[in-house]
Amino acid sequence: MSLNATIAPARRPSLRWRPSTRFIWASILGAILVALPILALAWTALSPAAAEIWPHLAANVIPVALMNTVALLLGVGLLCCLTGVGTAWLVTQYEFPGRAAFEWLLVLPLAIPTYITAYIYVEFLGFQGPLQAAFRALTGYRSLRDYWFPDPRNLAGAIFVMGIVLYPYVYLSVRALFGLQSATIVESARTLGASRWPLFWRIGLPMARPALAAGLTLALLETLNDIGASEYLGVRSLTISIYTTWLNRNSLEGAAQIACVMLVMVIMLIAVEARLRGQRRFAISVRQPRAVGRRPLKGRKALSAGLACALPVLLGAALPIGFLASEVLTRGLLFKIDAALLGNLGNAMLLSGIAAALVVALGLGIVAARRHGRESWLPALTRIASLGYALPGTVLALGLLVPLAGFDNALANTMRAWFGVNPGLVLIGSGAALVIAYVVRFLAIAISGIESGLSRVSPRLDDAARALGANANEVVRRVHWPLARPAIAAAALLVFVDCLKELPATLLLRPLNLDTLATIVYGHASRGVFEDGALAALLIVLAGLYPAIILARAGGTRA
Repeated sequence: MSLNATIAPARRPSLRWRPSTRFIWASILGAILVALPILALAWTALSPAAAEIWPHLAANVIPVALMNTVALLLGVGLLCCLTGVGTAWLVTQYEFPGRAAFEWLLVLPLAIPTYITAYIYVEFLGFQGPLQAAFRALTGYRSLRDYWFPDPRNLAGAIFVMGIVLYPYVYLSVRALFGLQSATIVESARTLGASRWPLFWRIGLPMARPALAAGLTLALLETLNDIGASEYLGVRSLTISIYTTWLNRNSLEGAAQIACVMLVMVIMLIAVEARLRGQRRFAISVRQPRAVGRRPLKGRKALSAGLACALPVLLGAALPIGFLASEVLTRGLLFKIDAALLGNLGNAMLLSGIAAALVVALGLGIVAARRHGRESWLPALTRIASLGYALPGTVLALGLLVPLAGFDNALANTMRAWFGVNPGLVLIGSGAALVIAYVVRFLAIAISGIESGLSRVSPRLDDAARALGANANEVVRRVHWPLARPAIAAAALLVFVDCLKELPATLLLRPLNLDTLATIVYGHASRGVFEDGALAALLIVLAGLYPAIILARAGGTRA
C-alpha cells in the first residue's frame, strides 16, 4: 500500500444525494475569483500598449530581477531544507533533553512575517544596535573604519532572514512523514547494519520526499510573495520590480508583463513539486503501525542535538520577539497608544474578520459541493479555487485591479446616467477590493481545513440524515457544522492571522485613507524609524503565535 493510500478514502454518500444549488454556485464563484485576476493579467500584458514596453523590460529590468529571484529561491530553499529536515529528523528519531519542547518551539518562526524579521535584524545588527554596541564596548573600537561587521542589507541577508522564518513549512511537512515511518522497516535496516547516516539518506529522506517537496514549495511561494523584506534588504526581485514599475513608473502594462514572468515561475514550482511528489511510492505495513522508537542521546551528542534545535528557535523566534518586546518597553510605547493606532488595529481586525468569514462560508460551500456532488467538473473547480494561495500578493493585486476598476467605472457611469449620482470607486475606494484579494489568496486554507474536518464525519451520518427527511442545507447546518466546527474554527483563525500579516496585496489595493498594522510597520521602516512601529509589529507577532502553536500540535495539517 502506498503512502498516499494508507488511509482509505471515506465512502461518498448515496448516489441519490445532490448538493444544494448554492453549494455548486459557491464552487463556481471560487473558481471565477481565482481565474479572473490571472485572465485579466494576461489581457493587460498582451494589450497593444504593452508591446512597446516589453523590449525595455526584457533588456534592462527582467534579467537582473530574474537572476536575483532565482538566487533568492535557491538560497532560501537550501536553508529551509537543511534546517527543516535536520531538526525534524532529530526530534522524531532521537531522545535528548528538551526534545518535547523543541518539537513545537521550532514552529514559532511562522508567527513572525518575513518583513518584520528583516526590519529587526537590520536594527539589531546595525551600528547603533545592541550587538555592535557591545562589541565596541569590549574592544574599544569607535567606528566601522576600525572593524568589519556583517551587513544584512544584501542577497545573503535576505536568504538568511527568509530561510530562518520559512523553514517551519519544511519542518512541519517532513516531521509528519518521519513520524509515520514503519518501525519494521527501520528496525530491519538497523539489523542489517545500517548506521545513522545510511538510515537517514537511504530510508528516511527518500520516504519523506513528497512531504519535502510540498513544504519546500510553500516556502518558496512565500519567498516570491515577499515585498517588505526584499525591498528593505536591497534585493531587486521580480516582486519589487512589479511594485516599482506599477507605482513609481506608472506603467500598469509593464508591471503586468513582469507579473506574467513571475506566474511562469509559480507554475514551474508547482509542476516540479507535483513531479517530485508523484514519482515514487513506498509501502507501509498496515498490520504494523507501531511507531519508531527514539534512540536516546547522551553527553556531547545530546548537547549537539539540543543546540541544533535551539539555534533556529533563537534566531527565528526568540531574538525577534525579545527585540520587539524590549523596544516597546524601553520606549514606553504601551503608554503612547493613541486613537490612530487603535483605528489602524480596528481596520486590520475588521478587514481580516470579514475576509475570514467570507472565506469560511465560501470554503464550506465548495467542500459540501465536492462531498455530495457527482458532477465530474466539481473537483476541477475545487482545484482551481485552491490555486489562489500560489498567487503572490503583488500578482494578485495587479490582476484584480483591472476587473475591479472596470466594475467601479461601469457602476459609476450607470448611476450617473440613470440617477445623476456619482458613487465613486465602490470597490477600490472602500476596502472591498482588499477583502476580495484576501478571499482569493487564502481560500485554499479554508478548503484544506474544512476538508480535513469533514473527512472525519462518516458519510453514513449524511445518509441517515437524508433518510430522516433532511435536505442538503439541513445536513450541512445540523450535521457537518457541529461535528467539523473545531476544524472550521481553526481554518478561520489561520485565515484571520494571515490577513493581518499580508503586506503586498494590502499595500497595493488599500484606499489612501486606510491603514492596517502591516502598512503601519512598513511605513515606519521605510522612513528609517522602525522602532516607532515596534508595538504594531509586536501585535502582529502575538496574533500569529497561537495559530503557530496549533499547527505544531496538529503535526503540519496546513502544509
